[in-house]
Amino acid sequence: MKMTVLYYTKTGNTKAAAEMIVEGMKRVDGIEAKAFSIENIDEDWAKSSKCIVLGSPIYVSSVCAAVKNWLDGSCKKYDLAGKLGGAFATADYLHGGGDLGIRLILDHMMVYGMMTYSGGSAYGKPVIHLGPVALNHHLEESKDTFLSYGERMATKTKEIFEK
Repeated sequence: MKMTVLYYTKTGNTKAAAEMIVEGMKRVDGIEAKAFSIENIDEDWAKSSKCIVLGSPIYVSSVCAAVKNWLDGSCKKYDLAGKLGGAFATADYLHGGGDLGIRLILDHMMVYGMMTYSGGSAYGKPVIHLGPVALNHHLEESKDTFLSYGERMATKTKEIFEK
């Protein structure tokens, strides 16, 4: 079962976080997962994926312009309706708006007919209410959270779509 993690990155931090999520997804048997920059997406892979997770660096308490533009336009060609969706962010500051950026992504996904998921507190720690946020200078400290998030997204995707 295919899964896609999309991201925009300027410094490489959001890409690193995306790769951690992919690593977590691949812990689940039967999952094939790949990460792509929103500037270079394998269209066929994304269209055939049952789950798409999108990540953004946070600027001024919101997603970056590239992610917002993608959500407002070209994302529509990836047949999002009916897929499972999730979101993550990287930020410079603990209270810099990572949750607001994630919420914006999830809101757009729901408008496009996606089901959104994070696992919430159902699995205990790490508790991931909306999606994981990593501080740019502390990515390694967040690795277990991003791995867990990827594994939870893959497990739920299989539960929903496996026949």
